[in-house]
Amino acid sequence: MIGQQQVYDALRAMQIEFDYYEHPEAPTIEIAAQFYRGEGTTLCKNLFFRNHKGNRHYLVIMDSRFPMDIHDMEHRLRQGKLSFASPERMMRYLGVRPGNVSLFTLVNDAAHEVTLFIDQGLMQAERVAFHPNDNRASLVISRDDMMRFAAQIGNPYEVVELYAR
Repeated sequence: MIGQQQVYDALRAMQIEFDYYEHPEAPTIEIAAQFYRGEGTTLCKNLFFRNHKGNRHYLVIMDSRFPMDIHDMEHRLRQGKLSFASPERMMRYLGVRPGNVSLFTLVNDAAHEVTLFIDQGLMQAERVAFHPNDNRASLVISRDDMMRFAAQIGNPYEVVELYAR
């Protein structure tokens, strides 16, 4: 199976079941959407930010169907000025290159330095899809298992409303 073994080991340890499928490389949400297998599943956008000082890092996951406005997100997250984290920071904190970030990259953050923000809209999803830290495959899990993963992985997390509906 394509993806980081740490992801599969963590999911097994948490007894989280998933559907797995491979597809061509999909480094952006626009490309991933071409291979998306709907099936009652919400495709998630995964964004990695840092604060202005560069001493705090945030993983934001949201429904890919909605646009992201960084200034609005700054206001909603209440974390000050945000910018996308560099590829070097991404590798340091999440252990992946750009185009491979997902909820599951938190398995690589042993020090739990990255704060996770989950969009409130995902609480309406039955199932959600993420890369297994490799953008040539997707894993689909239930919303409840997504929340169980977030609770058990050890990083601070919060469910927030990221956009007006």
